[in-house]
Amino acid sequence: MIERRATTMARTTAVVAAACAAVLATALPSSAINSYNATPAPERTEVGALVATWDADGNPATPDRVDWVCSGTMIDRDTFLTAAHCTTDWPANVRFYVSLDQNVQAGLDAAAKKYPGDPAAQAGAVGVEGVAHTNPAYPGPASDPHDIAVIDLPAQKMKARWTFTPATLPTAGQFDALGPQGLNDTDWFVAGYGTQEAVNGPGGQTHPGGGVRMKAPLTFDALNKAWIRLAMTAPQGNGGACYGDSGGPNFAVVGGRNILAATTITGDSPCYATNVAYRLDTAEARAFLSPFVKLP
Repeated sequence: MIERRATTMARTTAVVAAACAAVLATALPSSAINSYNATPAPERTEVGALVATWDADGNPATPDRVDWVCSGTMIDRDTFLTAAHCTTDWPANVRFYVSLDQNVQAGLDAAAKKYPGDPAAQAGAVGVEGVAHTNPAYPGPASDPHDIAVIDLPAQKMKARWTFTPATLPTAGQFDALGPQGLNDTDWFVAGYGTQEAVNGPGGQTHPGGGVRMKAPLTFDALNKAWIRLAMTAPQGNGGACYGDSGGPNFAVVGGRNILAATTITGDSPCYATNVAYRLDTAEARAFLSPFVKLP
C-alpha cells in the first residue's frame, strides 16, 4: 500500500523529507494537492494539518524533530479525524498537534526562527496538542485495513484559536444507497496539505510543495467494501491527493451539502491517477467513530 502520509521514507524518496521542508518551502512554490486544477482552500476551515514532534535519532542530547505529517478534518468541536497510519509507527515520545492554519509550513518556518531548538514550542505556535486514538483493529486486511484514527483535542483551546464548522459525516450506508448513477452524478472534491504530483528531474522524481491547505475536484471511479476510488486525471478537469494528504477529507456534494465521504489513504506513487479513500459510511468506520462523535 502506498500510504499518503508524509513519512520520512516517503518524503525522502520524493525528495521532500521532513528535514528539507523549510528549504523546499523557499525554493519551490508552496502549494498542496496536485498542482493541476487545484486552488487554495482558505474557506475549508474544518480541514487541518497533523503536526508531530518526535525523537528521530534516539539521542536525548539532540533536539526532537517537528513537522506536519498528515491532513485531517474536525468532525466536532474537539475531534480531529485522520488516518491510523498517520498515528502509528512513531517513537514512544511522539506528541501530536492539530493546526487549522491555511499555511502550516510558513508557520513552522517562522516558529523555527523564534524558538530554535524547541520543537514543542514550534509545534505549539501553529497547533493545539491532543491525544491520538488509533483504531485497535489497524492494520487489517486490504479489503478493510481499519485505517482510521482521531485526535482528541481541548475544545476551548481550539475555539480560542480558530473559527470553524465541523464537517458533516455521512449516514450509514449512504453511498451504497446512491447507486452507480448517483455516485457518478455526484460532485467530489479533495482537500489537504500534501505535496504535488511527481516531477521528473536530473535526480529522479520529486514531489514539491506541501504544507498549504488546497482543494481539487475529483470524479467517481469505484465503490468497494471499505473504499471510494476517485479519479485524479487532469484531462477530465480533476486534481488529486499526494503525500501528506493522508487522513484528509474527500467530500461528496449531496443535496447541496458537503458530506465528508472518505479520508485519503493511498493511490498511485506519482500522484496522477487515483485517490483511494477510506469510507466513513460503513458499519466498521461508524463503530470506531461512535465513542468520539455523535453520528448522523
